[in-house]
Amino acid sequence: MCDERSLSDQDAYGHRPSTLTRREFGLLTAGAGLATLWPHDAQAAATTEQAMSIETTDGVTDAFFVHPAQGRHPGVVLWPDAFGLRPAMQALATRLATSGYAVLAVNPYYRTGKAPLLPESADFTDPATRQKIFALMGTLSPETHTRDAKAYVDWLDTQSAVDPTRPIGTLGYCMGGPITLRTAAARPDRVRATASFHGGRLVTDDADSPHRLVSGLRAAALFAIAENDDQQEPEAKEALRKAYAEANLAAEIEVYAGALHGWCPPDSRVYNEVQAERAWSRLIALFSSALA
Repeated sequence: MCDERSLSDQDAYGHRPSTLTRREFGLLTAGAGLATLWPHDAQAAATTEQAMSIETTDGVTDAFFVHPAQGRHPGVVLWPDAFGLRPAMQALATRLATSGYAVLAVNPYYRTGKAPLLPESADFTDPATRQKIFALMGTLSPETHTRDAKAYVDWLDTQSAVDPTRPIGTLGYCMGGPITLRTAAARPDRVRATASFHGGRLVTDDADSPHRLVSGLRAAALFAIAENDDQQEPEAKEALRKAYAEANLAAEIEVYAGALHGWCPPDSRVYNEVQAERAWSRLIALFSSALA
């Protein structure tokens, strides 16, 4: 979860800021530099990308759409973490597209403005940055998540790069984790795979807690949980396991040892490359099976 507790835990664990600043990461992802970020896949597909404007019931959102240059492929909705749509999320979307998916990375804060809404130097340890992030997060709700999810799934199904006969997947980071479940609940007829990386507030006491939606889903799931998130809420993973077992749905739920909240995006101050790569491999395994 992106909150004061996760911030204090990052400091307590003694993690230093990433050697790549957000600005440096943005420069690296421009052009050929992106290819150096991750291990090379000889089977990687050439991709096509473009900025998009998509109509929703609440306005027009800006988004990043990337897909293999040839053919039709399963659609995927990528929900960013609390820092929003930025080069790191676009890079993750592009990496996924090279594996054969048509990926829409969205700006969850489009009601406030176009991405990016935070400066390249934004750091959650800065009080002013935290205040702005919490204000942005406050503009969202389960209702906005659901309305937007329906719009994005519908939009994907109209694209020539998307195969509408194959299921759709969704992945999310931090606050995007629970939105993946709301996406699957909004369109259970289309969404068959969800992946949450260090997702927050997946299990709450609220009547609209994301884990209470599982009984109405048809999607297999991956939950990659940060070690410090699990230490704060050890009961959450058990509630998720129970919900998926009762729904007879496949779910891989794992706590990643040594990984702190926010460890997956490569521009994060607590990026853990080894564990991020392992989580990515599990995402590919899930999508290869569920979106076939």
